[in-house]
Amino acid sequence: MEKKGENRSRVLVVTSTFPRWKDDPEPAFVFELSRRLASSFDITLISPRSHGSKKSETMAGIRVIRFPYFFKRWENLATHSGGILNRLRANRLNYLLVPFFLFGLILALFRLLRKERFDLIHAHWIIPQGLSVVLVRFLLRDKTPVICTSHGGDLFALRGRVFHWLKKRVISSCHALTVVSNAMRNTVLDMGVAPEKVKVISMGVDLANFYTPDPAIERSNNELLFVGRFVEKKGLNVLLNVMPQVIKAHPDACLTLAGAGPMEGRLKNIVREKNLTDKVVFLGMRPQSELPLLYRRSAIAVFPFIVAESGDQEGLGLVVVEAMGCGCPVTASDLPAIHDTIIHGKNGLMVSPGSPEMLASAITKLLSDAELRLQLSREARNSVVDKFDWERVAYRYSKLYQKYLVLRSPV
Repeated sequence: MEKKGENRSRVLVVTSTFPRWKDDPEPAFVFELSRRLASSFDITLISPRSHGSKKSETMAGIRVIRFPYFFKRWENLATHSGGILNRLRANRLNYLLVPFFLFGLILALFRLLRKERFDLIHAHWIIPQGLSVVLVRFLLRDKTPVICTSHGGDLFALRGRVFHWLKKRVISSCHALTVVSNAMRNTVLDMGVAPEKVKVISMGVDLANFYTPDPAIERSNNELLFVGRFVEKKGLNVLLNVMPQVIKAHPDACLTLAGAGPMEGRLKNIVREKNLTDKVVFLGMRPQSELPLLYRRSAIAVFPFIVAESGDQEGLGLVVVEAMGCGCPVTASDLPAIHDTIIHGKNGLMVSPGSPEMLASAITKLLSDAELRLQLSREARNSVVDKFDWERVAYRYSKLYQKYLVLRSPV
């Protein structure tokens, strides 16, 4: 039941990924979760400032505070084109921004928590958000309960003894850790974290009103679609390298890429080298409002994920859920996190990560078999609605919040 005014518990959300403005094409999962919880909780959200964003504002009932960490024109570490880790890989000069970013976040949290009282803190990502929250609570001797959510990159890509120690210390200092897939939970348990501390709650997709099939839109028989950031773990170089083989078997086949990121120049070079300029379309980052149409019209959505050299890999892959919600046949790489969404041969096809032969075979098989595409399409939506719809996800987080709100020490 919706709570009113001062009766609502105060929750502080800390994140590095958040829309800069309405219809920003950047990932909006933290915003979507927060706005659904804002009717029951008084939510303040803190995120880094970036070019074009406001210093503070109210978005969909969420009080948003954006902290500065450098000269404004160069504040591009957290946003956008692939997130912090990929910004660092794309340009080593970005490492110079890291200490400023950490100091800016810690200072903003210190000032806010010293001035205002919150009943719960929800940090998205173990490092740097969870680490910063734990440090500031220690400095202020603050007893506010903390929930931390790992989305994948912070868990998989930050390797080595120091990061392992830091991650474990942050997790042990939090009251609960949520992860977005069972594969991630297994990784956390392998670190020696107590099972009762780790909850699997994915991020969500609006499968009730937005990512839905539309029988009025005719589905193509030859258009392949990829949606996502152009970063190493997405495996786009594998997909582009098999396109000549796919086109040889299906001359009408084409590929639409909806996204952007640090690998864009390299990917366009592959397209030119393979003489694919008339077969591959780069749409750039598209607003959420345009994505359902892409999924509804495409013959197949292809997600050739791989494990990046850094160890980074998909934590869940919500784009897979979006495509399945729209009834689009899907083929994706057989990574542990994808098992939460795809059952091979029933609601999609899975291939070995980084295998050009298997990827080409799966694509050509689907393009050749309209009946198989229809069968997978029907099963795809049915298999994701109950598990990934935003309302169900928000309900699970609401129950989790309520569980730990009672731990807040009275004033």
